Amino acid sequence: MKKLIALLVTSLALGTALVPAAHANEGGPDWDRFPVAKMNDVAALQRGAKMFVNYCLNCHSASYMRYNRLQDLNLTEDQIKNNLLFAGEKVGETMKVSLDPKQAKAWFGAAPPDLSVIARAKADGSKGSGADYLYTYLRKYYRDDTKATGWNNLVFPSVAMPHVLWELQGVRTAKFEDRPDPHDHNKVTQVFAGFEQVTPGTMSPQEFDESVADLVAYLQWMGEPAQGTRFRLGVVVVLFLLVFTVFAWRLNASFWKDVK
Repeated sequence: MKKLIALLVTSLALGTALVPAAHANEGGPDWDRFPVAKMNDVAALQRGAKMFVNYCLNCHSASYMRYNRLQDLNLTEDQIKNNLLFAGEKVGETMKVSLDPKQAKAWFGAAPPDLSVIARAKADGSKGSGADYLYTYLRKYYRDDTKATGWNNLVFPSVAMPHVLWELQGVRTAKFEDRPDPHDHNKVTQVFAGFEQVTPGTMSPQEFDESVADLVAYLQWMGEPAQGTRFRLGVVVVLFLLVFTVFAWRLNASFWKDVK
């Protein structure tokens, strides 16, 4: 438990490397709603696991997640070995990377955080769930040659992490308009006015959104693989208590029917 708490604190502290802490509520766009139906779609979770291994596990570890836990997603051990086990040797190993934290800090400005509970760490009660944040963040990148990585993000400006999914989404730029500051009419602020596609990606915008949703669904699932089982057990327990309450009520009435 102490290790899990420490990991959660670390994820929050180092969030600038992958998904920096959410913008202050007075700035940044509203978070898009993550399609929660993905959490009940095993095929989507499998596709998300594949994306995670191919695009995230190069720099980010998930040290509290073991490869063999993917069997909960109806994947066989051979499927895991042949298609997802690139950074380890045994399916019982945790999802770690060989990236040197010192080199990562030199390249990105901060060591990439562990992603085991990133979806839970990024929740904001005033804006949405951690899945909402990740779903919005990963779809709001745009080209910005003034930045060291060549990329920027609308959710959190000057993000340290480059756009690892750019080949899928394509290259686009952001358009901003000058508008009077609502608090000070003598000042002008830049307001986001939309994206402009420069070069197409290998996916259409709809396909890219679906793929990002799959990835986020996997990140959400990875934060608590037993979440689905817990919910199902919770429903069973509540139904049992309701039925038990009826029996207890009638039994109590039977015991006290002759007592006036």
